[in-house]
Amino acid sequence: MIIEAGAYPSPLGYGGFPKSVCTSVNECMCHGVPDSRQLQNGDIINIDVTVYLNGYHGDTSKTYLCGDVSDPIKRLVQVTEECLEKGIAVCKDGATYKKIGKRISEHAEKYGYGVVERFVGHGVGTVFHSEPLILHNRNESTGCMVEGETFTIEPILTMGSTDCVTWPDNWTTVTADGSLAAQFEHTILITRTGAEILTKC
Repeated sequence: MIIEAGAYPSPLGYGGFPKSVCTSVNECMCHGVPDSRQLQNGDIINIDVTVYLNGYHGDTSKTYLCGDVSDPIKRLVQVTEECLEKGIAVCKDGATYKKIGKRISEHAEKYGYGVVERFVGHGVGTVFHSEPLILHNRNESTGCMVEGETFTIEPILTMGSTDCVTWPDNWTTVTADGSLAAQFEHTILITRTGAEILTKC
């Protein structure tokens, strides 16, 4: 579908990644490789899509509920999306990058969720991954946003440990304790007064 639309799936072949999207189910934090496992009632799945169109990459992801999902898991997914929204809300020309992690951490901690530190947002545009690195946890990173720059915010929240284990495929990364994880992501453009979400229909 991406190719039919005149674009190219950025993950395909990136660092040897074998598929066109990442599909991360249940305890998989991110970078899950699509396979033949059928989704089960009660699962959650994050689908991470990046396309290259007219010289630019656009990167976004969303966690979906499969069938009847329990209320505690629904809450994890809802709060993760709220964390993304709150992170975006602090962005504008001149704002510090560390505000993003502070706002996300404050909201996640209210509900007892962990914020994964290992995976970060990143600059995106003519290059798939570039500076700045966007930390989603509390941090003291220096630097301020500048009007016209584009980057992703993509927090991962867990119901348990934020420690992770990467499978032998060198991509699939799961929570160390098997607890569930959810993620949401947008590519944003910094403006003088705020941020424009570029990965919205």
